[in-house]
Amino acid sequence: MTSGVEDVADPSAEVLTEAAATFGLLASPARLHIVWVLAGGECDVSGLAERVGGALPAVSQHLAKLKLAGLVRSRREGRRVVYLVDDPDVVSMVRWLVGQLTDRAGGSEGPAVPGRVRGLGA
Repeated sequence: MTSGVEDVADPSAEVLTEAAATFGLLASPARLHIVWVLAGGECDVSGLAERVGGALPAVSQHLAKLKLAGLVRSRREGRRVVYLVDDPDVVSMVRWLVGQLTDRAGGSEGPAVPGRVRGLGA
């Protein structure tokens, strides 16, 4: 009898720890929104603050955490510092997840419940 789980090797503890840390960083709606915006192209901190509706110091702190984790990077453009996503796989994952949740919210199943993921008993 099978458990219904594919016969695939489990990831190492190190990989699971890194994945959990990445998901932890993206668990903040503000940081997720920043990654979403940067997925569309590079932007400076004032443009990000305006787009995500956050205060400049708060957005700067979120960017510092994302940068430290290697999810975004910055480059100087004259006196301006612009930020961009440093990991295209994270962009793909964020776009996929947000797209799925957007589709569910607009689908026949009714609106998604904020803070709740269907099927996980959360």
